[in-house]
Amino acid sequence: MNDTISQLEDQKEKIGQLLLKHTSLTNEQLSEALDLQKSSGMLLGQILLKKNYIHPHDIVKVLCYQIDIPYYDEIHIDEIDPTLIIDIPINYAKHHQVLPILETDDYITVILTDPFNFDTLNDLQEIFKKEIKIQVSPPMKVEESINRIYEKATKNVVDTLEHEFEENLDLEGPIDILDAGADEAPVIRFVNSIIFRAVKLKASDIHIEPYEKETVYRFRINGVMTEDLRQPIKTHSAVTSRIKVMAKLDIAEKRLPQDGRIKIKIAGKDVDLRLSTVPIQHGERIVMRVLEKGSTVLGLESLGFSGSVLKQLKEISNKKHGIVYVTGPTGSGKTTTLFALLDRINSPDKMIITVEDPVEYEIPGISQIQVNSKIDLNFARSLRAIVRQDPDVIMVGETRDLETATMAVEASLTGHFVLSTLHTNDSASAPNRLVDMGVQPFLIASSLSAVLAQRLVQTLCMDCKKPHTATESDLEILGLEKLPQEATLFKAAGCPKCNQKGYVGRTTVSELLIITDEVKPLILSKADAGSLKKLAISQGMRTLRQDTVNKVLSGITSIDELVRAIQEEDEEEY
Repeated sequence: MNDTISQLEDQKEKIGQLLLKHTSLTNEQLSEALDLQKSSGMLLGQILLKKNYIHPHDIVKVLCYQIDIPYYDEIHIDEIDPTLIIDIPINYAKHHQVLPILETDDYITVILTDPFNFDTLNDLQEIFKKEIKIQVSPPMKVEESINRIYEKATKNVVDTLEHEFEENLDLEGPIDILDAGADEAPVIRFVNSIIFRAVKLKASDIHIEPYEKETVYRFRINGVMTEDLRQPIKTHSAVTSRIKVMAKLDIAEKRLPQDGRIKIKIAGKDVDLRLSTVPIQHGERIVMRVLEKGSTVLGLESLGFSGSVLKQLKEISNKKHGIVYVTGPTGSGKTTTLFALLDRINSPDKMIITVEDPVEYEIPGISQIQVNSKIDLNFARSLRAIVRQDPDVIMVGETRDLETATMAVEASLTGHFVLSTLHTNDSASAPNRLVDMGVQPFLIASSLSAVLAQRLVQTLCMDCKKPHTATESDLEILGLEKLPQEATLFKAAGCPKCNQKGYVGRTTVSELLIITDEVKPLILSKADAGSLKKLAISQGMRTLRQDTVNKVLSGITSIDELVRAIQEEDEEEY
């Protein structure tokens, strides 16, 4: 706003006269402000704003009159074509306070609040490939217009779907998304469009949630839930039936939870959808886990491991026996890390067998077993059979019970290298979790080689991240008295390349507990997790929080992500 005031002060016609002419400013108020300007040296516009004699946008208004840019106090919604917003996400329109209102063969007219928002104008020119003409309106009017236009556009789509959903539906239509053309039943096209959009946005999960009056469709993208669409509740039954048919589930059974699997092909890629339904108050809630088959297994470096942790993981992967657990909550990338380790180990002279639920990555040279609860093929039973196959390396997708944990320990003690996952908040809690399952402490101390705890944090978009001056609150969160001299904090901004999120992709933050000779006595004595963690830190372990702080200071992620992903971490100083 100060730049705008300065530009206006430099115009030939005096700012005071312009404001008297185009705003509610009075001669008495102007005279008072002019006197203050002489004594203080402040810009006249700044004085008038400070005294609340004018609104901030009055400055923009008179500037538009001065440089001959159309300015309108009112926006006529009925004259705007809703189809113009198709390529403009609503979060982008709101963030930049811009709305396209008219299109001709040669140009696009947009209405916005800041005539000097050149970055946004360049974005729009890139989107529409036409000359951009601008009009200016007050922020409240632009925001109101954005809400009404996007609501109108959504309502048009919903009205069409409501009408078509009431027709006689062919629920047994094609499952291949590429085969579903415009002549297919609306419910088929609608469900396909939801799945296609989720895959395009790289969502890990699709959530379909029925409420009293509407169904909410949400995606989990980079670990964060994002609302995508709302539909009238009367469409929910048809959508649910279509999805259950795709998964070969019983569409008549709506009182019990069901699990299924859908195989589809999108743009030449095979995609697996793992389906779970549960009955709730207003219908069946559906969650679909999106698994892209044939995804490339990333290396440890690409996942975000670096420094001493990377070096130690590489050393651990060369072990001939022992157990390595990867811990963390659901969706923290545990399986991805395990396969990065397996891919490093995988060679013609190694025999590797895995048991998984589900098989997410298919790797040549590795024998993979899919758990099947319907025929009682669980982790323990599969592991019992695997040991008789004389493998060098065994990967167990998850250690859920005493039988699986005991067999994994016994396999490691008989010369096998075992990899598995465990649900604990940090690495030091893993031994006690195994004790709670019923595994003897001496077996844990003898077999356990290392525990890797990890989380996933969003990485800042390199195209739009903005430097951020550290506040006292920021330093308190980081646990620092002051920033290191070479460090710069960044915050998320948002641009078309990151869909206005400010983040692109995720990276791993971790802590690696090595079971040293000093740690083993603590496990034998069933010491608490705090004592284990304190000893590990004294031996050089970098905690989850410390690793995340390092990535914040390196400009990889933000303080907001530190708070979101590691907020439950114990901040006690050891």
